[in-house]
Amino acid sequence: MIIEKIAAELGATSGQIKAAVTLLDDGATVPFIARYRKEITQGLDDIQLRKLEQRLGYLRELEARRAVILRSISEQGKLSDALAGKINSVENKTELEDLYLPFKPRRRTKGQIAIEAGLAPLANILLTNKDADPQACATNYVDNSKGIEDIKAALDGAKFILMEEFAENASVLMKVRQYLLQHAHFTSKVVPGKEKQGEKFRDYFNFSEKLSLVPSHRALAIFRGRNEGMLQVTLDSEPANPENKGEACERIILHTLNLDCHTQSARDEWLKLAVVWTWRVKISQYMETELFAQLREKSESEAIDVFAKNLQDLLMAAPAGPKVTLGLDPGLRTGVKTAVLDATGKVLSSATIFPHQPQNQWDKSLRTLANICKQHKVELVSIGNGTGSRETDKLVGEMMKANPDLALQKLVVSEAGASVYSASELASNELPDLNVSIRGAVSIARRLQDPLAELVKIEPKAIGVGQYQHDVNQSKLATSLDTVIEDCVNAVGVDLNTASPALLAHVSGLNKTLANNIVYFRDTNGAFTDRSSLKKVARLGPKAYEQAAGFLRVMNGKNPLDKSAVHPEAYEIVTTIIAKTGGAVNDVLGNKTLLQHLDPKEFVTPAFGLPTITDIISELEKPGRDPRPEFKTAKFNESVSTMNDLEIGMVLEGVVSNVANFGAFVDIGVHQDGLVHISAITSKFIKDPREVVKTGDIVKVKVTEFDISRKRISLTMRLDEPAHTASSSKNERPQAKHDKPSAKKSGAPSSSRGHASQKSVPVNNAMMGNAFADAFAKAKK
Repeated sequence: MIIEKIAAELGATSGQIKAAVTLLDDGATVPFIARYRKEITQGLDDIQLRKLEQRLGYLRELEARRAVILRSISEQGKLSDALAGKINSVENKTELEDLYLPFKPRRRTKGQIAIEAGLAPLANILLTNKDADPQACATNYVDNSKGIEDIKAALDGAKFILMEEFAENASVLMKVRQYLLQHAHFTSKVVPGKEKQGEKFRDYFNFSEKLSLVPSHRALAIFRGRNEGMLQVTLDSEPANPENKGEACERIILHTLNLDCHTQSARDEWLKLAVVWTWRVKISQYMETELFAQLREKSESEAIDVFAKNLQDLLMAAPAGPKVTLGLDPGLRTGVKTAVLDATGKVLSSATIFPHQPQNQWDKSLRTLANICKQHKVELVSIGNGTGSRETDKLVGEMMKANPDLALQKLVVSEAGASVYSASELASNELPDLNVSIRGAVSIARRLQDPLAELVKIEPKAIGVGQYQHDVNQSKLATSLDTVIEDCVNAVGVDLNTASPALLAHVSGLNKTLANNIVYFRDTNGAFTDRSSLKKVARLGPKAYEQAAGFLRVMNGKNPLDKSAVHPEAYEIVTTIIAKTGGAVNDVLGNKTLLQHLDPKEFVTPAFGLPTITDIISELEKPGRDPRPEFKTAKFNESVSTMNDLEIGMVLEGVVSNVANFGAFVDIGVHQDGLVHISAITSKFIKDPREVVKTGDIVKVKVTEFDISRKRISLTMRLDEPAHTASSSKNERPQAKHDKPSAKKSGAPSSSRGHASQKSVPVNNAMMGNAFADAFAKAKK
């Protein structure tokens, strides 16, 4: 049943899904199945396989829960054929729990106590007999020995019984839920007395939006405000009917239960009151909790998806490649830490220079940098974008201008997570002889050489490309990000002789233990000369070798095929192909003209079908090709280093640092990312900013508005449109001692070599969307 359901959802055959499930259950990874088992799954790609894997987990959990519920109700002796049929037919966990609700073991309720006191017959009479007189009927049930002291107590007990019965009716819950999902509003108000303390949530002090339309970032912002005790959040069932809230849901309950109480008789009025209390006391609270949980789960899923996509873009960013690189970790009082790395990422030298205040050793630092670059023949300079970044960038620019013979290329890169890595156990093992501060410079240099290889060493949450990542389910977030890293690492492939344990651990079939064992074997026995030597690594068995071998590269090894993505199990096919050409391996590798004349069908065998043969020939054309794009750099405007230098209408080049559902953040080199709202990305309508931009893209933007005091910059990519005119209420504040421009996105202060009076241009929330005010400050926390 699960197989057929997933097949229908993915538009695949049951045979394809069954084959993929078998492989997954046998321990095969998605990257391995997608690349090397195409014949078995008949071509399911990695996207389909990831969806299959996720859906398989959900449906198996659903079936396990279904079995538990059926067993529980059966043990209670209450499982009828009709109920079993309903339970077996539901397709989601919410409806399943609705059916189980009346039978779920729980603490004694007021309704159960009333039943134990013998009031069930009274409740039944009042429910079914429209001519019954509540007062008269209740008289017969007054019994002090059972705690029923008067008529009111008897009627209250009957009411409690019916309230629980109504509130546990699956049809009632389903119809009320459907109504609320269509009509209810998600509302928030400031907690009285918290106006000043909760200033950052002021956009939500008196907020109301249709529940079904609330975007994920807004919902998470409001939930955060509630968690911090600044906002009161409620579900408004009838925003259009403030005087009689709940009336529509009460009518739904009456109609669904076919309650005949349309007159003003005492019985009908009593039954209507029971329905009112059912909604107010039972169902409204239950639904608010459930729908808020659903909204949070949906919002978290979208936030996790945002983080995953941004992380993938960041990890798959173009590598500068194997070039001698100088890494600079900027600092003011503590100096600029430098580290020179060779083409393989090995540290050649390190030092600390003090070009900025208070030391101001500018000229000495220029000489030191020039000597370092000449001595080690540096090709690239990688500058961290933290405190003192633009000042350091200026220093390097002057050094390059004074030494044109060096032919250097400089780039400012994100240093997010570098400090986390520097203090980690992994960094201590990799760079035991270097000071923690210097390790940051090493990381900054390496992430330019190969972003993927370096960033996998850092906990993804520390990289700062997420949206409310600290507010979401951490287990789901970790699973999603691990999946992204696994896909990226295996898509690119890993050099077996240079990869760190952190990188190797994400290779298909490997884990931390095997990764460490590989590095230990490499350190003990020297570089791997072929893939087959992996079989000698401790605890790396046949299954792990099968899963990992194709994704591991041995450059300049004994077998030229070991540097390609061709799996060792298919080397015999390559031998056949080479024999067909009449040449040697090296004559065939990279010989596109020769390989294009081959017919893949000629090499099909019972073990290797046409898809695999086609992939092999394609890989032979470009052995070990890197799927990542060509390396490019953004050119920051040299005259713009802080927000003080910004002007309305200014066109700048920048790098997309983060993409959220509501827009893209762009680093324009002023220590504070600007926001391009989704409406300002393109003149065409788009639902997702990623339709146009992704993290790492180099884009041109125009400054439309900015607010220095709140550290907010509004940008547009629609360069042909006129910029907004600065507000007439623009503040011209006198420069004070504490009015220093923001240096880091965290708001750390920085010095600047003179700056103009600060400009404050109010942000237009209507243009930027309600998300701007709160999300701007929090989207990367």
